[in-house]
Parts: sequence; structure tokens; C-alpha cells
Amino acid sequence: MARTTTYLNFAGNTEQAFEFYRAVFQTEYSAPISRMGEVPSGPGAPAMSEEDKRAVLHVALPILGGHVLMGTDALESMGHKLVEGNNFALNLQPDTRAETERLFNALSEGATEVMALREQFWGAYFGSLRDKFGVRWMFNCEAKA
Repeated sequence: MARTTTYLNFAGNTEQAFEFYRAVFQTEYSAPISRMGEVPSGPGAPAMSEEDKRAVLHVALPILGGHVLMGTDALESMGHKLVEGNNFALNLQPDTRAETERLFNALSEGATEVMALREQFWGAYFGSLRDKFGVRWMFNCEAKA
């Protein structure tokens, strides 16, 4: 089923933030927290520090009315620089790849920071962009067609 979630980026304290939200909303994570150390290393990729390996790759927490907060550690050691305004994105999860591509192409008009849609190691068809109004969008389609 298609849904929209809110994706939050933190500078290394995602787990602490989500433990706080878990206590506030009195809910449980949708799945165990994924860590950066679980990411397959690409050819020629630099070695990751032990601290970075423990950082949060992905966490999902249902809050109210079926809405889910998701999050990650956006670390400077991995080339990310968080500033107010780039620490969240709307994460679209369409039912089909065709709908994913339609939405991606429409929102791409005048967009910057475009990461093209492509297959990802977690099994989804994923891409992201900042639209012409500065809003960050993520596209994560799990359907194979």
C-alpha cells in the first residue's frame, strides 16, 4: 500500500532521538535498527571507522494515525553537512515503479541535488531530489514492476 513517511536526518544522535520519540509515542520500532556497518562496501571505498559502523543507517517508528517517522545518521565523515532545513525529507513509497517514475519526473522539474532512481542493496528502487522550492523528496519503491 502506498504511503508517505517523514525521514529525519541527525548528526550522529539518531538513536538517542528515536529512543526519546519511542518513549513519547509509546510505540515500538517497525524493525531492528540498521547500522552503517551493514552497508556493503563498494570497490575502492574508504574504510569506515568503528564509530561510523555503529551509526544508524535506518530506523522506523510508527507514531500517530499510521504515520511513520524514519531516520538516519547523516555524518560529516561520510560527506554530509546538516543545516536547518536539510535535516528532513518527505519519503514517498508508491505502489508501482511506474508511479514512482511519474512522481520523480514531475518533481524533478527545476530540481537540484538529484539522485537518479536506481536499484539499491536493500531491494528497493530509490532516488531523491530537492525540488525547485527547496523541499527534499525521497522515493522508495519496493515493487519489482
